[in-house]
Parts: sequence; C-alpha cells; structure tokens
Amino acid sequence: MASNSIKLLTGNSHPDLAKKVAMRLGVELTKIMVLQYSNQETSVTIGESVRDEDVFVLQSTRPNDINDSLMELLIIISACKTSSARRITAILPNFPYARQDKKDKSRAPITAKLMANMLQTAGCNHVITMDLHASQIQGFFNVPVDNLYAEPSSIKWIRENLMHQTGETRTEINGPRQECVIVSPDAGGAKRATSLADRLDLPFALIHKERSRPNEVSRMTLVGSVQDKVAILVDDMADTCGTLAKAADTLLKNGAKGVVALVTHGILSGNAIETLKKGSLSQLVITNTVPVEQEKINALNENFYVDDQGKTHGCKLAFIDIAPVLAEAIRRTHNGESPLRPNKSAVTSPNIDILTLAYMKALPINLFRSRDMAWRSMGQYQYRIIEDGSNT
Repeated sequence: MASNSIKLLTGNSHPDLAKKVAMRLGVELTKIMVLQYSNQETSVTIGESVRDEDVFVLQSTRPNDINDSLMELLIIISACKTSSARRITAILPNFPYARQDKKDKSRAPITAKLMANMLQTAGCNHVITMDLHASQIQGFFNVPVDNLYAEPSSIKWIRENLMHQTGETRTEINGPRQECVIVSPDAGGAKRATSLADRLDLPFALIHKERSRPNEVSRMTLVGSVQDKVAILVDDMADTCGTLAKAADTLLKNGAKGVVALVTHGILSGNAIETLKKGSLSQLVITNTVPVEQEKINALNENFYVDDQGKTHGCKLAFIDIAPVLAEAIRRTHNGESPLRPNKSAVTSPNIDILTLAYMKALPINLFRSRDMAWRSMGQYQYRIIEDGSNT
C-alpha cells in the first residue's frame, strides 16, 4: 500500500462521473475552484494541499467546449505540479483529437501528438484513457499510458439485456428468442467487434464504408450474414451518428430483424439526435465517458415506443456506467499493481473479467485493496497476473 493518499480532482466537464468514481474509491473529491473570467480565461485554485500526494485529475470533454475542457485539464495539472504533487495522473475517459492521429493530407497536423506534448509539458506523469480511437496514440507519449477497455462492461450489458447464454435474445428486442450477430460498421473496428463476438460466441459481420468527406458516408457494403438476426453494431464513438444510421439501414435491408448500437463514447454532436430519431436504429447504448445533456436524453427516450405488433419506433438511449472501471484503474495505479487479465483457458464459466464479477456480486471496489483479497473473493475463477502491465 502506498504511503501517500489519493487526491482526486476534476474540472467542470463531467462532475457526475467524478463523484461516482470518488464514491467507488471511498474518497472525497479534492476541493478545487475552476472559474472563467469574462474574457474567457480559465482560473484554477486548489482548495487543499496536494504536496507529496498521488494526484488523479479526471477530465472528460464536452462536445460544445472541448478546448475549454482541455485547457482546464492542463491548468489543473500545472497547478498540481507547482504545488509539489508527487505524481500526477491525467484521466481522460475520451481522449480529445484522437481521430487526428496521422498525417492523412500533405499539410495536415498530427493533433493527437500535440495533445500528448501539451499534457507532458503541463506536468502529467501518467495517462489513463479508455478505448482510444487508435491504439498507436500511446506511442506519442514519453510517460506511461493505460488504455482501458469497455469490452467487459459491454459484454455484461449484452448478456443481461439482449441474450441468454445460448446466444438468443430476450423478448424486448423485436420478439422472442432471436439470434444475435455482432457487426462492425467499418474495417477499422473489426478487431474490436471480433473480440466481442468471440467472447460472446456469436457470429460476426462487417460493413465496408466509403466516405466522400469527413462525417459523411457515401456507400456501405455488408460482408457476412445478418438474415433473421438482431444486429449489434459495435463502435468506439458516436459523433453525428450518420454512420450508425446508414449502417442500421444497410443491416435491415439485408434481413436483420432489429439493430442495436453499442458505443463507448457518445459524443452526439451536431444533428445526431435528429438523425437517431428519424433513423431505423432501435436502441443506442453508450458509456458515460462523455456527458450527455438531459435534453438530448429526453428527446430520444420520449420519442421511442413499441407498437402493438412489437415493432420499435424511434431510438432508445441507454447508458453503461464506467465509473467502476476507472476507480479500479486508479486503485491499481496507486497501489503499484499490475492489471488483472482473465486467462481464457482457465476460466470455467463465461469469459468475464474481475470487474464484471464484482458487478455481479455487487461488491464495492474498495474491498479489493490487494491482489490476495481479489483472488479470495473470486472463489473458483482462475486468473493470471500480467506482471509487465501489458494490455495484451
């Protein structure tokens, strides 16, 4: 156990998520005042000492003020550095500018690399993020980067809400006992989708898309069969939702009985809500890495209904809470522990990781203060520890 304590700070971008993480850890949020002057400059005042403490700064990005949220994060990190914090870990559930990870035009910047430079210059010693759009972004940093995955939480949600252990869906989605298929909306997400399909023992299909310009898809082609199945679209982010809407249309035209989208980062910018309301997607499931305004949630859910024939109209919005995942990452980082990964050959029940087991048993994260306690709590489930901290 580390001798210094956890100091969890947050800006104005996603206080609800920060409160949930703090509650899971059993700590109070560190007092901090983040203000914006009339000229739009940001001012930060930390209300208690962070000297020689293990500091974690949780800051997401809101669709309409990404740059303000980013500046808040950088200034908070700098304030902690000049206040003699022992270590500063930036927690960015949704990494900003992740789609600008390469030079795809002759004079285009690699803005994701710029984000890495700015965080390190501010004083960041460690970064925790989730489902990076491109995993090679980790290589832009000279400090450790932990890329967490929403897959275990997604598997748990699918098992509880869409399917039985036999691979058949429950009655809420377009009638009783229908088979599921995991679908990637593009080639870039094929690895993510196939991993999910393998762990759920479900078939896989792929949509090949051609873009005429950014955020605009011109044509989609389905590879694989979705005939008479409920299609589960899996992606890392839903921005304007044009891709998801067109993918849902493509799947229904190819015989799918219903389409559900499971996405890590629900950005929902621009005309996303109108696109979803008018589209053929029956449900959008996102994590709470990005804050979503209550007006958007109400606009979707109030428009959703099921008719007498069991057909869905509109798009229902649901959430997966990733606060337990972030809290466990903080605990392991603070205690100097390596990540736990399930050994698939040794698991005697469906492939689920230690966090999923904790959810099922309703155990608070702060019970797992050591590896030994975690192993004892899991009973007959066998896990191996990856000592090098690898994400593979």
